This record gives sequence, C-alpha cells and structure tokens, in this order.
Amino acid sequence: MPYLPNIASRESEFYSRSINSIVEDLQRAESLGAQYLITHIGHRMESSEDEAIEAVSSGINQAFERGSNQIILLLENTAGQGTEIGYSFEQIQKIIAGVDQKKRMGVCLDTAHSFKAGYDLSKKDGIERAIESFEQTIGLKRLHLLHLNDSKTPLGSRKDRHWHIGEGQIGLEGFRYLVNHPLLKHLPGIMETPRKDTVEDLKNMGVIRSLVE
Repeated sequence: MPYLPNIASRESEFYSRSINSIVEDLQRAESLGAQYLITHIGHRMESSEDEAIEAVSSGINQAFERGSNQIILLLENTAGQGTEIGYSFEQIQKIIAGVDQKKRMGVCLDTAHSFKAGYDLSKKDGIERAIESFEQTIGLKRLHLLHLNDSKTPLGSRKDRHWHIGEGQIGLEGFRYLVNHPLLKHLPGIMETPRKDTVEDLKNMGVIRSLVE
C-alpha cells in the first residue's frame, strides 16, 4: 500500500480515508490475483500506544467488513521512528488479537526495521532470539514475507534508513544466516534498498542470491 494510510490514530484526518484505501487495495489485490496486501501500521500521533493499537485493530475490522475477500493483510513491522507503532512483536500481536477475522492477518518482517527496533539480526544468536520471540508472541505461521534491507543506522537507533545488502550494520553474515535459516528460507523476499537506477537493484539481487546455499 502507499504511505498515506494511518490507522494508528483516530485523531488523524486520514483515519477514515486510510480505511477506505485499505478497502480499495483489498479489492485491487483480489482482481490482480495477489495473495497478500502489505500495509504500514502508522503513527499514534498524540494517542497512547494502547489507544493506537485499538485504533489499528478497529480500522482493520471496518476494512474487512467492507472488503470481504480472502486476501491476507500483512502488517509490516516498523523501526519505531517518531510516534510509529508496531516496532515490537508484542505490539503487532496485540493488534492481531483485536481483529475479528484473524485468519486474514499476517506479518511482513522488514529486516532493517527489526534491527533499528532492537532485534539484532547481524549475528546468529541475535537472529535465533528474534525468531524465538516472534514465535512466542505472534507465531511463525503468520510470517508470510520478508523485506530484505540492510540498515544504515545502528542497532536500536529507531532511525529508518535502509541501505544496500551487506554494506550496512546487519552485514553479509547476518543476511547469509537469515536467508538460509530453516524456518525462513522458504519465504519470499522483497528488497527496498536505495536505488538510483536498475543497476543498483541488480547488484543487491546478486548479493542476496550469492548468499543462498
């Protein structure tokens, strides 16, 4: 989905329009034959985290009632920059818990966002801890997609700056372990690395493919 939607704050002027946007994109995804629709969770603005979580769940419920199909809505975890919510697995679990049609809910895990939010994906033990935490809170059955992005900013920085695969703070060994992990290697991956042209996209794709064992 585009960045406009913000269903994390009822006070936002975009709240109702964001719900409309989800409905429209659910219908568009169905017409395209897509399995999933990825949405950003949004900013809580002046609301508390609990209020924001309830607003997100309520917005999704409204969208699902109006856009009734089999498309699975994937919540993309955030870096936690500013007033973003959804930077912890616990917050995402609470959002899903408040949704009536839970079978239509899933997660898109962004590696850079996870790293900036404090999940250390640069080394084996950090990746294992993150996977265990995800399983215990959300459940790996809800993880359908990876956004593969390196991080330009340090672990736990909460600053959302994507970088080229292997050239950032996660590094080649972190991605090597991620893409070959037995619980993750079956998942499709999409990159949102910086780009000036197609050459940079092809470079990043080449790096990722070279890591697959």
